[in-house]
Amino acid sequence: MTVGTGYESVFGPQVPRSGDESQTATFALASAAYRDNPVEDITKANGEWHETTVKEGQRWTGGLFKPNLGEAFSRAVIERMIGPGRKPLIQSFGTEPQVVVDHCLAAYRLRRERDKRLSAVMVLCGVLFLPGLLVWLLVFTIRTTIDKNPNKKASALATALLVGVGALAVLFLVKMPFTGFWGWYARACVVLPVVGWFWAKQICDRSTRDLRGRWDGLIAGSSVGAQVPEAVPSSPGETQAEQLRQSLARLSTEQQSNSVFYAGPKGILGMGTRWASWQLAEDLTPADPDREIHPFRSWDVIRAIHKQLGMLERNTINTGGFPKASIRHWIVTPIGENAKAVARTEQSTDIEAFQHRAHSIQDICNKQQFGSGDRHYLGVQWTLWDGQLIITMMITVTVLHQTLRIEVTGHALGPVNPLFMGKPEDPTRNVQRSFRPWETRTVKLPLVPTNEVVRLAVRAPLSWYPPLLNWLGGTIVLPEPFGLRHVWADKPWRHRFMADDAMRAATPVLRVVHAAAIKVLEDNGVDTEKFGNRSAFLSTAVQDPSPRKADLYDA
Repeated sequence: MTVGTGYESVFGPQVPRSGDESQTATFALASAAYRDNPVEDITKANGEWHETTVKEGQRWTGGLFKPNLGEAFSRAVIERMIGPGRKPLIQSFGTEPQVVVDHCLAAYRLRRERDKRLSAVMVLCGVLFLPGLLVWLLVFTIRTTIDKNPNKKASALATALLVGVGALAVLFLVKMPFTGFWGWYARACVVLPVVGWFWAKQICDRSTRDLRGRWDGLIAGSSVGAQVPEAVPSSPGETQAEQLRQSLARLSTEQQSNSVFYAGPKGILGMGTRWASWQLAEDLTPADPDREIHPFRSWDVIRAIHKQLGMLERNTINTGGFPKASIRHWIVTPIGENAKAVARTEQSTDIEAFQHRAHSIQDICNKQQFGSGDRHYLGVQWTLWDGQLIITMMITVTVLHQTLRIEVTGHALGPVNPLFMGKPEDPTRNVQRSFRPWETRTVKLPLVPTNEVVRLAVRAPLSWYPPLLNWLGGTIVLPEPFGLRHVWADKPWRHRFMADDAMRAATPVLRVVHAAAIKVLEDNGVDTEKFGNRSAFLSTAVQDPSPRKADLYDA
């Protein structure tokens, strides 16, 4: 089945939750599945809290089985996101993770089709003439090892080695020491692997142009389709396709979970670190000394705040203002700063399809305000800059003894790392002009170099069993707890307008929260003078333009 846009899948069209905001970030991450950069480039996207590492393969292979970035990324994401027995995932706010997985599956399928053709070439021109294949592979391995040296003399030596072996091969054909059948077989062992290389190069060129076209289309924002026919069962007996379909459905369901995890200085996973916090805490005293306060609960205050936050997009002056925000009740679970996994419940008396039921949310809001256990937060979230900026303001209300505390915290998740934003470039090299050495000219290099053709051809027969390829050539080790968006996000504070948007959102939210809470207190007979004074002070403090690492306590 062909996917028409980035928001369609094997299950039909998926309408983005907040307009069309998450295309750029989603497509940037999806483009990594089609890239042919060196696999080590993924480490350039490491942030302050999350590091992706590259697991090296067997050294004796000489790098012949080493994957490139697209091959390793797509396999790692597929196994982590929809693999059997996978660990729970962190929500990818501002992106559509199923779209990214669909493109990883599509890229993997395109490479498998290429590898089937290359496997046929290897059998016909390589395995049947194994002695010659092994000699040529040894030459290419030595050449690749020498060519890794940055010294220009070493590169020239590598080229000279290949030319020298070619000359010896021609001499061997002319002065053949064998006669009869073995003579012709020896000639074939010399010639057929070279013919196979030319044949394989044509296959690799077509495949690389196709993959690069998809990569370029995603970065340009065009609707590149992700074809995943293997996820659509055509008959009841296709258990593998049905399992894949269920895995993708579970991925989408888990993305909608209202449970998040607070990992200490790393902040709320998926939402970013806490950059500011404002707290209003005053005693609950009756407005009329002769009357007691009318009983109320934290949930009553939260419900009033929720209602008023829905009016944020309304403007007194027609200046554009806030886009429609996502306002949700979140259950926040604390985990260790260096925790390698999180725990989610899919179904229980309090949870349905990874979502806490309404009665569970209300109970946690009213009762779990001190000591161990989960906590309740009301979140208002904006997805801006085409999914490149996620602004989340979290509100919690607690009542201990006679003190009511309203806490508003700001979280911001920055843009996808620039590594994922680069477009494909044709390989070129600057060389000196023949008669004017003080000038240089740009020379186009082959799209698929010689060593790359050899690598793809050697990997092809083993591509049906990825674990063996991972052991021989290495793979990407994704950081845990894993979520597609937050592990490769940059800080928003380096982008002037993104930083402005994050800080501008704080003041209106804070004032709406305080106004709604004070109205509830007044309706229940509480003296709100101190609350009003404290709210006015915080309205001044919130205009401080300096974001801080609010989760790093100097203690």
